[in-house]
Amino acid sequence: MNRQLEGKRGLVMGVANERSIAWGIAKSMSNEGAELAFTYQGEAFGSRLEPLASSIGSNLLFELDVADDSSFENTFVSLSEHWGALDFVVHAIAYSDKNELTGRFLNTSRENFKNTLDISSYSLIEVARRAYPLMMDKGGTILTLTYQGSNRVTPFYNVMGVAKAALEATTRYLANDLGPSGIRVNAISPGPMRTLAGAAIGGARRTFKHTEINAPLRSNATLEAVGGTAVYLASDAGSCTTGEVIYVDGGYHVLGMPQADNV
Repeated sequence: MNRQLEGKRGLVMGVANERSIAWGIAKSMSNEGAELAFTYQGEAFGSRLEPLASSIGSNLLFELDVADDSSFENTFVSLSEHWGALDFVVHAIAYSDKNELTGRFLNTSRENFKNTLDISSYSLIEVARRAYPLMMDKGGTILTLTYQGSNRVTPFYNVMGVAKAALEATTRYLANDLGPSGIRVNAISPGPMRTLAGAAIGGARRTFKHTEINAPLRSNATLEAVGGTAVYLASDAGSCTTGEVIYVDGGYHVLGMPQADNV
């Protein structure tokens, strides 16, 4: 039986450790035959990433600071020299000062607002701009990760909710821009997950429990479920899907209130 991503090459950005959503996606894609490269920021994350990448047969690791244009340039030039073309990119990049992911949204600072939007949203535009020359001949897929806090007020998500709203709009505009070249752009929206990034948000444990007991499926998303969704979007089966935000959250996003037993 043919694997869904056999012969495809992709770049995965944002693996922090083995519990990262990006790593769950990478494992699923590797299992389906994809050849992968990775980016990381800083030596600490690089040292965590190296054995993970090695476990799936990858030795293409590039240090990349998404707030630095020259770093982008170096990474994508090196990637082009190694592969020449690219089939997909997974953008799992987000950051905000964790001190502002508690308390009131009203207290968001100008500096953290700009930094959060730059890293968490604008970086997708830069990724797409750099990936475009490597995809324009055969088409490709660009995937990003979002969260329901983009369109529903979520306790303590604060400025990250604004950044994710911008990211989802960016996904739609890029999908329209790149569609004529056969490049698809989609976002996956998992519910809360036990990741390094998720733990930085105030009340993370309570949020995780709340969604687990109220979601129609009475469960939160798993790395395998998110990874499988990414495989579908990057495969030929996803060839007519673009500009979408696909929820992988046990159905929680359809609710208007908690379940009757939990009101």
